[in-house]
Amino acid sequence: MAGATRSLYTALFKNNYSMLAFVFGAGFAFEVGFNSLADKYWDHLNKGRQWKDIRARYVEGGDDEE
Repeated sequence: MAGATRSLYTALFKNNYSMLAFVFGAGFAFEVGFNSLADKYWDHLNKGRQWKDIRARYVEGGDDEE
């Protein structure tokens, strides 16, 4: 365990720039993952009530954009 923490410290946290890059990268990854999960949950709760679900009922002629 001590060897793993020492190598993690040496690789990520010893240098200020690498720690900053790690923090920003982890924050970005968390944001993307959280937003993806929140969108899927929102779509699940509102299935059949959103425009993307009911569009075919109101739009004639397929997916042509004007």
